[in-house]
Amino acid sequence: MMRLYNEFRYIMDIDDIAVFVAAQAGGSLASAARQLGITAMAASRKLASLEHELGVRLMHRTTRTVSLTPEGEDFLPLARTMLDAAEEARGILTPTGSSVQGRLRVTAPAAFGRLGIMPLMPSLMREHPELHIELLMSDEVIDLNSAGIDVAIRIAPLRDSELVARPLAVNPRVLCAAPSYLAARAAPQLLSELTEHECLALSNMQYWPFVDGKQERSVRVDGRFVCSSVEGVRTACVQGLGIALLTVWDIQRELSDGTLVSIGLSDVQPQELSIWALLPTRKYVPQRVRVFLDALERSLTDMQVGA
Repeated sequence: MMRLYNEFRYIMDIDDIAVFVAAQAGGSLASAARQLGITAMAASRKLASLEHELGVRLMHRTTRTVSLTPEGEDFLPLARTMLDAAEEARGILTPTGSSVQGRLRVTAPAAFGRLGIMPLMPSLMREHPELHIELLMSDEVIDLNSAGIDVAIRIAPLRDSELVARPLAVNPRVLCAAPSYLAARAAPQLLSELTEHECLALSNMQYWPFVDGKQERSVRVDGRFVCSSVEGVRTACVQGLGIALLTVWDIQRELSDGTLVSIGLSDVQPQELSIWALLPTRKYVPQRVRVFLDALERSLTDMQVGA
């Protein structure tokens, strides 16, 4: 592995490749410079050096943005693999438990990022002072490869894809409502009774999935309020606007303090979800990703045991 790493550095500079990958992920050389801790001029020179070494133009440049040429699009997957291989080579020779370095880009749903990931940041960054973390908290599904994401945390049924999926923890869903809503309207007892209630749905989730034994069942829900964000649905539920189907991680605090009350149906149960880590299809998983996922998995396990 070290021989390969040294060959990479002889053929082309790994630092130059890092500028290319960072510029594509951030959309500009200025963004790449900030990520790598160098000047914009130095970033420009490194990209030019890489292009000179390869004999092709990899990026179209303007004063503010960059975009890939066809040759750049072809080279990008290999460039990422080379960076990962270089980091893997360093990791093999790094003593176990030593500090990791580099920039970790993570995307996660907003609610889970706030409750599940942010509590890890103080200890993780204290233990690894050369680790830089960029957390994108969004309910939108982001393309990992085009955005240069190292790992995505998803809480949803997985679609078929070329991404590598690693299960982290189970995450049950519950029907819930505010006490004020249930004081005005009796809680539903059967799945069919949900159609008589104000159901607070995500914009892209008009059907709620349930299971009856091993059989899956779903019901189309309707209500006067829909939202593109889980945070918005949870807030509306707390305000007493209706019933919501939310994951346990979203509403742990509200269930504990009584702000929200869980609702059990006698004929079905909400379909259970899992928390997944999705990785780009790469041969090597960078050490910074392994360290982050191990810490997150331990934290989720501790939270479930303490629940």
